[in-house]
Amino acid sequence: MSATSLLAAVASNPKPAVIDDEHLGRMTLGDRSLEHEILAIFARQIMLILNRIASAEAEQMAAAAHTLLGSARGIGAWRVASAAERLESAASGAAAKADIDAALEELKAAGVEAGAAICARLGQSLVEVSRSH
Repeated sequence: MSATSLLAAVASNPKPAVIDDEHLGRMTLGDRSLEHEILAIFARQIMLILNRIASAEAEQMAAAAHTLLGSARGIGAWRVASAAERLESAASGAAAKADIDAALEELKAAGVEAGAAICARLGQSLVEVSRSH
């Protein structure tokens, strides 16, 4: 593939947004105040769950990932949802520790990305978001 065709492919298939604004708007009925509140709660939840699962046993890790999966789907954080689903599956089954660790790292990366995007959108730092409400 030539450099030109590679650039054209990337430009025509951009990376999806961290938060699906259309989905979030439907879920909040277009209420911007509610949207901001839900995003702040989700940002706090990401950090709490990532801290909790870092030292958890597989069963607790799967349960926490499942909780985050539902929340991420609710706001349209599709990469977080996908990563949480992989971790839940790996931690629930007979996956090797390396597979669980890889799924956990993927969730951490997606969670940090989502948390940073939410904080930027809200115009707050993660510390401010975690202190609000």
